[in-house]
Formats: sequence, structure tokens, C-alpha cells
Amino acid sequence: MELSEITSFLHRALSELLSVSELKSKDILVVGCSTSEILGKKIGSASNLEIAKAVMDGIKPLVRKFDLYLAVQCCEHLNRSLVVEGECAEKYQLEIVTVLPHLKAGGALAVTAYGEFEDPRVVEGIRGHAGIDIGDTMIGMHLKHVAVPVRSEIKKIGAANLVMARTRPKLIGGERAQYPSYYKK
Repeated sequence: MELSEITSFLHRALSELLSVSELKSKDILVVGCSTSEILGKKIGSASNLEIAKAVMDGIKPLVRKFDLYLAVQCCEHLNRSLVVEGECAEKYQLEIVTVLPHLKAGGALAVTAYGEFEDPRVVEGIRGHAGIDIGDTMIGMHLKHVAVPVRSEIKKIGAANLVMARTRPKLIGGERAQYPSYYKK
């Protein structure tokens, strides 16, 4: 897969996610990505900065357009911490940790995010409003309850599986409760 195709596919997939997610300004989009899996390699074995840049180029314009915070998940060697803008960490009162992502501990997309963000911070965890998981990186731990799968025409980025989710508030109250129609989707 060409780098321009990666960018284009991610832009299209994120557009689909945003069209059904009803996100508001300053909501959090969590992205997990294995550039190794995009290449068809085992996760964590072939981090690639060029692919990470292509991924970021597909995501960042829409994040800016919709005024969202982007949270990029690091790999398991950094306990799946996330790179966010300092403003996001402050607004959501996130626990900042001291670490610098690199290719062998953090992954290529985390390194790219850290280099491209205006005021990067690494945080221990987050509760995002929607997410994209490229290559089975297990972003579910960083989404608010309740995560709802979003199906896309795009099933893979390169060789990596693509899974997306939006979130909704929990439905409570039992059989006599009534819910707004937009939560029944």
C-alpha cells in the first residue's frame, strides 16, 4: 500500500466515524496504530516513521476541522500510555507521566505525535469519546463506557485490521425507562 493510500483511507474512515459519532468541540479521539501491522509484520516488530506520518496526515486535518483532541496510544512497553496536547491533559485533569516515546518503546505513531504536537504530554490513561484502532492495538481501555462499534467500508489499512468505535452514555433504569431515540442506535 502506498503512503498516499494510507492517508486517503484513514481520512475516509475517520470521516465515516465522525459522521455518526456526534462529537463536540474538545471531545477526545483515541488512535492506536501498529505501523508494523500495516506492513504485514508482527505488532511491535517493524515500527515505521513514514507510515506513521501518512497515518497522521490522514487524521490530523479532520481533528483540526472538528476541533477535537487527539490522543495517540503508545505501545505496551509504555503501558499503553497516550500522547496528548498539554491543553487536553489540563482540561481533563489527566495524570501526566514522565517518558519520551521512541520506536522501540512507544511506537512510530506516538513518536510522530510527540514531534508534531504543539505542547506534547504523555498521560497514563484517558476516557475518549471515539476511537480508531489500526492493527489490533487494544484502544478499548481508553474509551468511555459504552463503546459502540462503527462499521466502515474500509476494513484494513495495509495488512492491519481497522476497528472504530463511538461511545454513548450508559442506559439505566430497567424496563420502565424511556430513552431518547438517538441512544437506541
